[in-house]
Amino acid sequence: MTDPLDVAGLQRRLAGFAAARNWQQYHTPKNLAAALSVEASELVEIFQWLTPEESARVMADPDTAHRVTDEVADVLAYLLQLCEVLGIDPLAALDSKIDRNERRFPI
Repeated sequence: MTDPLDVAGLQRRLAGFAAARNWQQYHTPKNLAAALSVEASELVEIFQWLTPEESARVMADPDTAHRVTDEVADVLAYLLQLCEVLGIDPLAALDSKIDRNERRFPI
């Protein structure tokens, strides 16, 4: 089992999962970006018709919480796989983006 806070370890685990099933051939940047979009849409679907108040309480219902958690995991899995294929360090990319946003949007 991989440390869940170790991004590189999770990427290796995802790559191993795909390799064991000979799925790497399908893990092109285009396919991974499309899959990421589909999974993000499935996450949005859960919230689609909720009021802001209902959406804030979504994790209070165990069934809905499970669905949200699974979709978040799917989104993250495809994002990490896309980063791996493209050679992007996701944490460094986020850190750099926050730096740029802090300069763009000063207090």
